[in-house]
Amino acid sequence: MDYWFVRTGDGPGIDGGMVRRMGAEPVEGQPVNSFVSSVKVASCDNAVAAISANGGAIALPKMPIPGMGWLAYGKDTEGNLFGVMQDDPLAK
Repeated sequence: MDYWFVRTGDGPGIDGGMVRRMGAEPVEGQPVNSFVSSVKVASCDNAVAAISANGGAIALPKMPIPGMGWLAYGKDTEGNLFGVMQDDPLAK
C-alpha cells in the first residue's frame, strides 16, 4: 500500500497521513460519498484561485458558514475532493 506521512510545520498542526485512493474517482455531479478533508487557509479567495491556476477545479464555490468563516471545495488533478476554510466570525 502506498502512503505518505504529512508534516504541516514545525509547531502544532494537523500532522497525519495520506493513503492512495483504492477506488474510482468521484463521479461528476454526484453527491459526496466519502469524508472530505478541509484545511485552514488565510484567504479562501486566494486558495480558490490557486486551485484553478494549478489544474484543479472548483467543486463547490466559496460560501459563508455564518459566524465561522468561508468554505470552498476543490478537486485536485486526480479528482480528489478537499475543502479550504478561512476563519471569519463576520461571515454571513
